[in-house]
Amino acid sequence: MSEEVVIEFEEQIMLLLVQAGAARSAALSALRLAREGQFVTAEQQLAAARESVKDAHQQQTALISLDEGSGKLPVTLILVHAQDHLMNAMLIQDLAGEIIELYRRTAAGGTDA
Repeated sequence: MSEEVVIEFEEQIMLLLVQAGAARSAALSALRLAREGQFVTAEQQLAAARESVKDAHQQQTALISLDEGSGKLPVTLILVHAQDHLMNAMLIQDLAGEIIELYRRTAAGGTDA
């Protein structure tokens, strides 16, 4: 791998980390807002989390396409770390949606509305 390719690879991994981190932060913010009863803003934050996850997933797909399933790219600690961040962001996003719905139902008096 040339030095130029290595730098591009590292930049793409860092972008994946940033996008995953933004998704995680937005999902956690949505949870805090919902706990305070601010459901409209919470949903906006959850939408931002979804958008960041979508962007991160596109970045992940770009990295996978560079590898072409043939092991062309090295599996580095930072790549594993980025993948871990993305998976955690996706999990937090999914759970946040469910917990926000529980907060909403509790605020409405426990109905299924």
